Amino acid sequence: MSRDLLKKALMLSYITVGYNIIEGVVSLIAGALAGSIALTGFGLDSFVESLSGVIMIWRLRHRDSVDEEAKERMEKRALRLIGATFFIFGGYVLYESVRKLYLAEIPEPSVFGIIIALVSIIAMPVLFMQKYRIGTTLGLKSLIADSKETLACVFLSASLLVGLSLNYFWKLWWADPVIGLVIVSSLVREGIEVFGDDD
Repeated sequence: MSRDLLKKALMLSYITVGYNIIEGVVSLIAGALAGSIALTGFGLDSFVESLSGVIMIWRLRHRDSVDEEAKERMEKRALRLIGATFFIFGGYVLYESVRKLYLAEIPEPSVFGIIIALVSIIAMPVLFMQKYRIGTTLGLKSLIADSKETLACVFLSASLLVGLSLNYFWKLWWADPVIGLVIVSSLVREGIEVFGDDD
């Protein structure tokens, strides 16, 4: 039973990584076309989430085959890289959001971005529930933590949807860089959490 659940956990991790890579690429393209920093920040966050998912896959695949001390060292190195990436991307999105607000740089409305946010709001809760249930059943703290990152993505998607919708339906252009700032706070918070887990 536990081996079957481990296989399912691994499959869910692969799905999460694959989904986030596709979501990241599509969001960056849509963000570039619309001049939307909120969409761009969302895409960058998706790539960092993919890195985190790759660590989860590595943990599950080498659960019994790697020396515990070596596993710990490798994981700490990977976590530091992910944590640094959150801060680097957060700095970029912060700069662009403030610049766009200051210069009143108006992004194009993006129906494509709205669709991306809606798909994420539908898909991510399913992944969260599955990963959280398996992590709780098997006592895998790493999978539970990973599921919480997936849940954070749901809230980020909802924020993105609000910002893009305000711009699309009511022409409130400033909503896009303001949601960019919300995404910055999420990136920084996740970076701090990653470094906290590294202690």
